[in-house]
Amino acid sequence: MKNKSFKLIVSLIIMMVVSCDEPETVVTNYVHTDGSVTRKIEMRNTKNKFELSDIQVPIDSTWTVKDSCEINVKGDTIWIRRAVKLFKNVDDINLSYRNDSGANREISRKAAFRKKFKWFNTEYSFSETIDKQLSFGYPVKNFLNKEELLYFYSPDNVKQEKENGPDSLKFRALNESVKLNTDNWTYKNLVSMWIGEFAKLTEGKSGYDLKMDSLKAHEDEFVSLIKANEKTFDSLWANGFLLKEFLGEANALKYKTEADTALSVVTRNYFIDFKDYSVRIAMPGKLIGTNGFVDSTDLLLWPVKSDYFLTEPYEMWALSKIPNRWAWIVSGLFLAFVLTGVTIRVIKKG
Repeated sequence: MKNKSFKLIVSLIIMMVVSCDEPETVVTNYVHTDGSVTRKIEMRNTKNKFELSDIQVPIDSTWTVKDSCEINVKGDTIWIRRAVKLFKNVDDINLSYRNDSGANREISRKAAFRKKFKWFNTEYSFSETIDKQLSFGYPVKNFLNKEELLYFYSPDNVKQEKENGPDSLKFRALNESVKLNTDNWTYKNLVSMWIGEFAKLTEGKSGYDLKMDSLKAHEDEFVSLIKANEKTFDSLWANGFLLKEFLGEANALKYKTEADTALSVVTRNYFIDFKDYSVRIAMPGKLIGTNGFVDSTDLLLWPVKSDYFLTEPYEMWALSKIPNRWAWIVSGLFLAFVLTGVTIRVIKKG
């Protein structure tokens, strides 16, 4: 990837954060009581082209694949590829992730399953987790309140329905608030990353004023400086003005190479080449806990976007239970036996 300017990266990331495009690929996990998972993938494209290297999740020749097409309401032809495979356990799913050669192969993902016996019920938990990408970033929850955080993680169709519904003014204002605060989150992350990389590069060369803790203490000042000069960032960085303001003239001149290198690392790592998709989960028994959303088919749904796992792991989890009927019967018989024994003893004493 060619090196991008800080200003361009900010613009691109902000555009990604507010993107409202529907995902083209949906992965559905049907979790079974023995830990096996039937995994179905539906891919939709405006062209009859489904290259393995372009697909968001791993798929290979061991899957059963069926192609079809349909005409949408606009009269356009939509090509659809549906694939299904039974995985005997989550280890097989994780192996497919490790061997992924598709569009998102650089992203670390893993699935987990647990079965827990609790006498009257057996609980089942299933999750998919994407590891965080950045070492020096901040969790988005530090910048959003509970309502904004829920909106931030909501599927795009849910957001659109709310923004066009009876409370449209409220939710459009909420959308603007989330946009503003996630923009601030972006700036803060970029500066934090630069400080982290710069401190590593100058470690052992500089004094205390360039140590991580010292630089972090002035982080907000650097964020404000960059935001105030966003339009002219490239020229002000190139001529050393921003560095002089933040590091002092002597340090800015002495460590210009390290500062430029740190900026290159930041702009390379922050702009993740990731293709969005959605994950759905169908659990055995009765659902008792989840952090997902219920879609139109009554399955759990999570959108998967790069900004969700930039600075903290993104976990999609569900918990369900199935009653152990035999346990209820045994417990009932035991209780009846005890009550009968007590009754007989009372009668004898009487």
